[in-house]
This record gives sequence, C-alpha cells and structure tokens, in this order.
Amino acid sequence: MARKIRSVADMAKMDAPAAEGAEQQFLRLMSHEMRTPLNGVIGMLGLLQRTRLDGAQRAYAEAARSSAEHLLGLVNDLLDYARLEADRLEFDAASVDIETLVRGVAELLSPKAHDKGLEIAWSVAPEAVDVMADEGRLRQVLFNLAGNAVKFTETGGVRITVERSGGSIKRPKLAFIVDDTGPGVPVEARGRIFEEFGHVDSSDASRFGGAGLGLAVVRKLADAMGGTVSVGDRPDGPGARFRFEAAFPAVKGAPERALSLAGQTVGVISPDPFIRAAAAAQIEASGGTVAARAPVVLIDHAARPAGHGMAPRPSDARAIVLLKPGERDLIARYRSAGFHGYLIKPLRRGSLAERVLAASGAQQTMQPGPPPPPPEDDRVALTRFSGIRVLLVEDNPVGALLAATLLRREGCAVETAASGREALDALKRARYDLVFMDMRMPGMDGPSAARAIRARGDETPIVALTANAFAEDRRACLEAGMDDHLVKPLELEALRAALARWTNRADRAKVAVA
Repeated sequence: MARKIRSVADMAKMDAPAAEGAEQQFLRLMSHEMRTPLNGVIGMLGLLQRTRLDGAQRAYAEAARSSAEHLLGLVNDLLDYARLEADRLEFDAASVDIETLVRGVAELLSPKAHDKGLEIAWSVAPEAVDVMADEGRLRQVLFNLAGNAVKFTETGGVRITVERSGGSIKRPKLAFIVDDTGPGVPVEARGRIFEEFGHVDSSDASRFGGAGLGLAVVRKLADAMGGTVSVGDRPDGPGARFRFEAAFPAVKGAPERALSLAGQTVGVISPDPFIRAAAAAQIEASGGTVAARAPVVLIDHAARPAGHGMAPRPSDARAIVLLKPGERDLIARYRSAGFHGYLIKPLRRGSLAERVLAASGAQQTMQPGPPPPPPEDDRVALTRFSGIRVLLVEDNPVGALLAATLLRREGCAVETAASGREALDALKRARYDLVFMDMRMPGMDGPSAARAIRARGDETPIVALTANAFAEDRRACLEAGMDDHLVKPLELEALRAALARWTNRADRAKVAVA
C-alpha cells in the first residue's frame, strides 16, 4: 500500500483512546484498500458476463466472479468481526419498517436462490410491529442467517418470517425466523457454528466457501442488541430453523398495516410448502381469508403438470400466476390463456393485495398485449432512463468505467469527473439531473465537494458511492448534504432504483441512515 500504516507496537504505546482511534482508522483504511480492487474485479466480471461468450468462457467468468465475491464476503466478515471484538460497533436507532426490511433481504437473495433451483419466501405477522432499531445491523443479522440457509440448501427452499414473541406494548419482542430444507444442524454442532471459524463439518469450508465468521458475527450482533440467536430442527419437516429474538422500543404512532383484502377469499396452489405458507400469511396479514375453493386463486407456475408448459387455469375462479423473475417471458402466454394477472416471486404483500383486488373486481379477462406491471413492483419491467444527464465523480478508473457503462446502458448521458474540484467546475458549466459521487478521493473528497455544492444553493440530488459499509460513513455522506448512498460493487437493480427515485421529483425524499 502507498500509505504508511502504524505498527501494532506503535499503537500499543499510545494511550487507550488514541490506540482505539488508530485501530478504527486502520479498519477504515483496510476496508477501502481491500474492497476497492475487489469491487472493480466483481463489477468488470459482471460486465464481461453480459457480453457474447461461449460456454467455456462464461463458465470461467462465473467461477472468477464467484471466487471474488467469496473473497469480498470474507473481507467484510473479518472487518465486522474485528470491530465487534473491539466493542467499537455503533448502533443508530431509527424507525424500522419490518416488512420493507424482510422483503429487501428476500429479494436480494432471490437471484442466488433461484439460480440454485430454490424457492425463497417471506412474511411478517400483523402483530410484528415496526420498531426503533439499527436497520443496518438488523439487516446484517437477517442477511447472514438467510444467506447461510441458501448456501447450505440444495433442494426445496428458504422462508423468512417475523413474529411477535412477547415483550410489552412499549417494548415488543420480535422473533426473526429463517427456515430451510437443507441438511439441518446436528445437536453436537449447534453451539460450535456460532463460534469463530466454526463449521458443522470440517469439510464445509472447502465445499461451501467461507471462513465460518458469518454466524459468529450474528451471535455478537445479537448479544450487542440484547437478544439471542439459536438453531434447531425445523418443526414441520427436514431442515434447520435459525431464530434471532430481541426486544425493541415500538415506534410511537406508527400506522397499522392496511387490511385491503378484508372480505376477500383467496386460494393458493403451489407444490412448494414455503410458497403456500408465505402467500397464505400475506393474504391473512392483509385481512383476507385463505380457502381451498375461492373466487380468486394464486397458481404457481411450478404447479404445472409434468410435460406441460403452463399451469392450467381453473374454470370456476379467476387466476393469478406466480412466476420467478426469469420466467417473465411467460406473462403474455398466461394472459392469452385467460389469467387475470401475475405476481413475481418472492411475493410482495402490496403487489399481492393489489392483484387480488383487481382480479376480483375485473369484468373481463386480461387482453393480450404488453403486460403492465404493478406500480410498486419494480422487478418486472426494465426501467429506461433515456436522456437523463448524470455527472459521475469517481477517481478510480476501473470504478468509473464500470459505473459509466452501467449508466449508459440505462440510457443516461454521462459526464465524468475525477475529483471533487472537477465536479464543482462541471456543475458550474452545466446542469445535471443527478450526481453520483465517490466518498474517498484525493484532494477534495466526496463530503467536502457535497458541502461546497450545497453552499452554492445547488440542490441537484447527490448519491454517494462508497466501498465501505460502516454506518459512520453513510452518516457522514448524509450530513454533508448528499441525499442517498450506494455500496460498491454497484448492483444493477440498486442503481436503477436510485435513478428512478432521484429523477422522479414526486418521489424524492432524503434517506435515513441505515
């Protein structure tokens, strides 16, 4: 590395506060120095995979990307564990929308699950109210538990649920539960897997990848939040159940979740028990009733008979088909067959309720043609942003190439700047719809540039690009006047969501620190 790092001996000579500060600076530096090249590797391999490759080349690129993602996950786990060991992890309590949190984790893991042929589903019980907590740390616990389930499950699926498990009105206790249909965890290994570098079997590290730190991080986070984490057998079948429980202050005056399906009866047909259970839970959480015979039926495409390309439509009910994101090309065929709608898995409760209401009130079946997606479901129709003017401020050439390529593929007109000073000059010369700005740059860094832009009275939305996942880095970008943040390596769906949010004036609302 170009920078000189203080030795451990030097830090030991300092007084305790100074040594702790040096350790945190070291972790922050290591996070940036290690994640930046890894993000570049992962991003460029992603671009390579979207080009024309033969079968062998595609397999090589996929193997390289998988290895890079494995290494990035290891770096993240090591950094998180080091901070937890030093008791330097900060918690920023804010209002947490539990449904949005769980839905986000399920959708983030769904591509990996679906690539393995697994189903992934989620639901939140009505009594599991929104709470005051550190959303980023809750997400980390849930993502590590669910990601672990996806990793070790070969057939079947994974289900994430949240239930109320006691507590008081002011301080409810919530249970975050992850069920899988994997091999389960033997009784003798149930304590060991939450220890540093612990595995069920000594061969797991080589067979599945990972150093065994993910669950150790979960245990330390659970302890820090005053909660518990455990694992046992799944009560209704083979597999494991991971359970994280903790009590949190309830959000005062939080609105109750809409019971938009009150009075509606819905059927669910799926060969997968997790899909059936999650869909039923979402229907009931929306005020509806689940029955075998109903005027509206959700039918999983996976329920089609062997040798048939489509699931049959019932003659005595209006049908909504359930599809994986990769099965979007079947929408038109199901519409032509008389289905009254479709939903993309993992299901969203809002989309489900909307589609059921539309089907129950429809006077005729859907006509063939381009399928209009549910307004709140951005996983169906690819959004294009033709003509959107973007200023990309990034000093790393690989990072700049990756971000600019992704933005241009979305139709954006992109101008680049390599420093905060260049960004200020560019904003003097021209107007932009959106600015993407790296946090760490030589000379004038991202937060300094953002403060200078805001001091001029310029209100152009600014989205921070950061290689770090530390809460203080996210907080710093928002306190400097930025509006949002994206973590590298840039994911296409997250980039599209940021473009949609900040180029639609009606939807703009500065994010809170997660």
